Formats: sequence, C-alpha cells, structure tokens
Amino acid sequence: MYLENRISEEIVEAVKDLYGKDLPLEQVQVRPTRKEFDGEFTVVVFPLTKMAGKSPEQTGTDLGNKLMESGELISEFQVVKGFLNLTLKPEVWTKFLSDALFKADYGFESPESKGTVVVEYSSPNTNKPLHLGHLRNNFLGYSVAEILKAAGHKVKKVQIINDRGIHICKSMVAWQKFGEGETPEQAGIKGDHLVGKYYVEFDKVYKAEVAEGIAEGKTKEEAEAESSIMKEARTVLQKWEAGDAEVYALWEKMNGWVYSGFDSTYKRMGVDFDKLYYESDTWVLGKDVALEGVQKGIFTRREDGSVWADLTADGMDEKLLLRKDGTAVYMTQDLGTAILRYRDFPGLTKMVYTVGNEQEYHFKVLFSLLQKLGYPWAADCHHLSYGMVELPQGKMKSREGTVVDADDLMEEMVQTAGSITRELGKLESLSEAEKNDLYEMIGMAALKYFLLKVDPRKGMMFNPEESVDFNGHTGPFIQYGHARTCALRRKYGSEVSSEVPEVELERVERQLLTKLYYFQKTVRDAAEAYNPALLANYIFELVKDFNTFYGRVSVMQADSEELKLFRMQLVTLTGRVVKSGMGLLGINVPDQM
Repeated sequence: MYLENRISEEIVEAVKDLYGKDLPLEQVQVRPTRKEFDGEFTVVVFPLTKMAGKSPEQTGTDLGNKLMESGELISEFQVVKGFLNLTLKPEVWTKFLSDALFKADYGFESPESKGTVVVEYSSPNTNKPLHLGHLRNNFLGYSVAEILKAAGHKVKKVQIINDRGIHICKSMVAWQKFGEGETPEQAGIKGDHLVGKYYVEFDKVYKAEVAEGIAEGKTKEEAEAESSIMKEARTVLQKWEAGDAEVYALWEKMNGWVYSGFDSTYKRMGVDFDKLYYESDTWVLGKDVALEGVQKGIFTRREDGSVWADLTADGMDEKLLLRKDGTAVYMTQDLGTAILRYRDFPGLTKMVYTVGNEQEYHFKVLFSLLQKLGYPWAADCHHLSYGMVELPQGKMKSREGTVVDADDLMEEMVQTAGSITRELGKLESLSEAEKNDLYEMIGMAALKYFLLKVDPRKGMMFNPEESVDFNGHTGPFIQYGHARTCALRRKYGSEVSSEVPEVELERVERQLLTKLYYFQKTVRDAAEAYNPALLANYIFELVKDFNTFYGRVSVMQADSEELKLFRMQLVTLTGRVVKSGMGLLGINVPDQM
C-alpha cells in the first residue's frame, strides 16, 4: 500500500537523521488509526525506543516533528503513549480520490497477472437436492473464486459431481421397488427432490430391516450386513461398475432428473462453473492410479483383494483405496480428479477444495497420497475448510429428510424480503416486475451475506429473521447504503469528474477516505486467506462510515460548489466500492430501495 510505504520510508529517514541508526523498512509498523483518536495512520513507536534511547512519548514527538519538517505528507501528529498518530495533508487525499475515481476497476489487480487457481465448490451427490449446507459451500467457493480474480489470478471454477457410488444406488433401488415409474413431471416436483425422496425412503426401509434383525437376536453389525435392501444396493453398484446396460440406463435417467433440478437451483443462487467433472469418469483413472501404486510398492493389496495405503508413519491410519470386490471409494475418485485437473489446466499454481471441516482428515490423507505417488504439486493443494451451518433444532441429516432445502429456503428469504420491504414503503414508482426483482435481490443478499460474513472456519447458526434486518449487520443494510449513494447521484444530476478540488477536510470525510483507501488491501487479504468474511465485514464498516458522513455533513447543500463536487466524488467512489465489493461476494445491489 503506497501511503504506508511512503510513511515507512520517511520514518526510516527520520530515524537515520535523528539517531544515526539504520532502521530496516520492514520493521516499521503502520496501521489505521483507531476511530477514537485523531489521524488516519498510526506508527507503533515502541520498537524504536531502543534506537532513540528515549521514552516512547519523546521518541514519537521527535519523529512527528521530523515528518512535519519534510512537508510532503503530514499536516498534524499526536502522540498517545507509544503510538504516533498521523493526519495527512488534504492534497494527499485529493490525489488518492482522483486516482481511484479515474480507475473503473479501483481496488482490483491487473487481470490474470498472477498464476492459475482452480477453485472447487458445490460437488453434490446426485441422490438428493441441495440444502442449507450447500448454500454456504456454493456462496463461499464462488466468492473466493471472484476475490482471487480481483487479486489478479486466472481462476477456473469447477465441481466434481458425485454421480456414482452406493448413495445413488440406494435411490435407484428404492425407486425401482416403490416408485411405480414416477417421474418429476408426474409428481409435479423438481427432479432432484424426487430422487431425494427415494433416498429417504431407502433409509426408512433399511433402518426397519436392521431393527428387525436386532429384535431377532442379531448384533447391529450382523443385522446391517444382512439387510436385504442394502444387499440390493451393493449389487446394483457392482453391476454399474461392470457396465450392466439396464442399470446404466436407469442411472442415466435418474441423474438426468437431478441435473435439471441442480441447474435451476444454481441459477437462482447466482453461481456458475467453468468445468464440470463427474465421478463416473474420474474413478477409472483413480482406480488405475491405485493399482499402479500397488505395482510400485506404494500401496498394498491384501489377501481379500482390497487395496490399502499405510500412512501410519505419517501420523495417520491405513486408508482403503479399493474394496475387496474391486469397487472404488471416494478417495480413489479424488485421486483421479486431482491428477486430471492438473492435466487439464497447464500452469496451475493452486487447487482449492471448498469442503466442510468434517472432511479435514480426508484431504490430509489425499494430499499425502498424492505426494507419495510422486506429484510435487500436491503441496499446492489447499482444503478450504468451513464450519457447519446448524439450525436451532440441531444438525441436518439427509437420510432422515431433516435438511433445510436450498430451494425452499431461498424462496422463503425472498418472500420475507418482500413483506418487510412493502412495510417500509417508498416503492410507489416501481412496477410490479421491478418490485419482484427487488425482493429477489434483497432476499438473496440477506441469505448470502449472513452466510459469508462469518469466518469460514467457524460453525454458525442460521437466523433468517436476523439476516433481513435493514438496520443490522446484514446484506439489506449494505444494499440500502448503496441505494442512498445512487439517490444522491440522481439528485446531483450529472456524472462527477475525477478532477478533485482542493478543500478542507472534515474528520468524517477523512475517516471515509481512509476506509475507501483500504479496499484494495482488503481484497488482497481476503484472497490470500481465502476468506470472504474479511471483505464482507469491510463493506459493512464502509457503509457505516458513509452513513456517519451522510448524517454529519450536507452534500447537496454544501457551502460551495467545490465542496459539493468533492462530497459527491466521495459518494460516487463509496457507491462504486460497495457495488464492486458486494459483487465479489456474489451479491447484487439495487439503485433504489
């Protein structure tokens, strides 16, 4: 950041002039001044007292006076214990504002100036519809991808669709036994919901069979092993992997229903993908890799035919790669997928997996296996681990049908947004179609922002009512702030130029300028940490600072045309940054609310 760098350089020169000591530039600590103090930037003086041989207060005073002498940056300073608070000259902020207004993509790095990153997210199973947990996953992965783009990376958004395995076989068996040929059109529901219905039905029958077996005196393990419906599912899986035409045709039909349902859900979510991978394709490569590992002595084939990797020397356990019947497991598929992606995207520098924290061990094992297989890029794989979203009644369980459906929740959020917005009024000038578009925008902003404002590593409780509070830490609060900037621009009546006049600055104007200045750094920090919450919370604080500015000074009734123009330029840049920042979160902002 150029202002911090300039301050740091002047501190280094001041230390040399005052005390005859060479201070390494990287040891200068410059940070934003806390709001309760005057100034915009603060230099931490404590580390410099040994060089000065003076108290922190005297060292800070010496440095402040020296910076004032240079006459380029600082107009005032204040020493508070071991902290030197600096107020910049108005012309410094004038240049910043002019430069930022001139750049249409202020805050963003040059496109594709950095390495290629693959970001995986969503990656659902084709045996059930998407739920609340998938919403956090999709919003998080999509936002990370957009933030990485803004930070200069070339980004590819991908997902692996888990379209094979015992889970889809369960739905297939249940549909065959109980479905009577039912289709999504006949049932009047989306295809993913229909398939999910039979997944739940399978689990009910399976549990009943296990309970019956236990009642007959069998152990739980024996009852599970002897469940007839589970045996049918395993047989279907074996037939699928053997290429059975009838099983394959049913699998294609039911997965087709699911994909159609997923597509409409993704469209409403506002997420997209550059490339889709299917487990039904990648498991074959993964199986070949596992067998190749056996030949090289990296993996072991046991007497029953199963293939294992021994990771005990690395602090993990033994990991199954192929079952005794030769069928593949999730790990096998993930090995094949990782290798395929590095073939598909030459020059790939990072691969990010957006998957819940219950899979942390899985990815630790995956990356270790890739390293053992001799793939050096395994060190560039990153698990973007995130906490689960819980409900007041506890964790969601797909098999029991106790999940919060993503489609239902999105619709509920939009309906709630409509009710609240209608109560607030001020939409008389909008048509019904425009109002409905606005309700959609507000409802989805409430949902996305609530899920993204929390650090991904933390679990969270979803509160729909709190998420739509127009006065709280919410997406609608930020949207309303953006709409206010648009209203001021409409009143102003013309586009503002990037020719910024020299004016005396109010404290609230300096605070807003400082916040706007940190947009680029926030984008960069969010990209490096794969953490959209840093950006989400920054935008919230920016809108709060803007509201303070709006409440303390007059824009349209400013004392002079120069001051009016300057404040409109502040309003314009604020609106632009809010729109850009929310866009990186996948959230649209309206011009009127």
